[in-house]
Amino acid sequence: MVDPKQLLEYILTPSTEIFIVGAIIVLLLPILVHLYISRSTPYTTLPSIVLLGLPGAGKTSLLTLLERGDKALQTNISQEPQSIELTVSDDHGASTFREAAREDAPGSHRKFLLVDTPGHPKLRNTSAMTHMASNTVKGIIYMLDASILDEQLTDVAAYLYDILLTLQKRTGAGKTSKTPNAINVLIAVNKLDLFTATPATLVKSHLEAELGRIRQFRSKGLLESGVAVEDIGSEEQDKQLGEYGSEKFSFKQMLEFDIEVDIIGGSVFEGNVDKWWEWISGRI
Repeated sequence: MVDPKQLLEYILTPSTEIFIVGAIIVLLLPILVHLYISRSTPYTTLPSIVLLGLPGAGKTSLLTLLERGDKALQTNISQEPQSIELTVSDDHGASTFREAAREDAPGSHRKFLLVDTPGHPKLRNTSAMTHMASNTVKGIIYMLDASILDEQLTDVAAYLYDILLTLQKRTGAGKTSKTPNAINVLIAVNKLDLFTATPATLVKSHLEAELGRIRQFRSKGLLESGVAVEDIGSEEQDKQLGEYGSEKFSFKQMLEFDIEVDIIGGSVFEGNVDKWWEWISGRI
């Protein structure tokens, strides 16, 4: 039987063996603790849905409505991105955004981030492109104010053109390697409760026509720069939205790049966003 007194004297007596054992314990213990904690509490990155659009389109109001589940709050124009964590139902236990916002929402759920971005021209491009480059993005909601679409059509279409072209290039870049996950787009036609609102069906035709004009204008600018049609290479073609060489633009052309564009009307003010919520649920 080992004498405790002799064992204690051996441990306290300086020796090479004691120093080696002590060094091993000091070096290995933090590593073992780190491995245990990292395995027992794994880190996961949540999928995200990104809100884009001009100032005043209703992006921040929609974010507050989905977070609260009852009504939207009065908001100011966003100056920087903000995000909230929401949940969608796995088993249709909470079929509406109102049910999903409850703390005691029934069923099982999946978490995701809803990201609101600034719409100001000086802020939006950097913010939008940064978020669209993320591998966690599952969908983009492009919001527009249907009540003043006639006044804003050019600006609304120009921003949408840049967004769709970025997504198109993203998919095209994956043709030589691993194709990125598809990012679909919902054009959320907001403020249909107002008398001056343009119906969602007309919004589609107006946007397609304006996007086609923007494409023609940019193509004309390329040709006027002195580049002959036969000299236009694939890099220049990639700068044109949709099907290259087509006379008219339609959202169906984006399917070639695995981008599905849906146009759905609603009203944040009236809480009429259930169809938008269904679209989100289908992408998470």
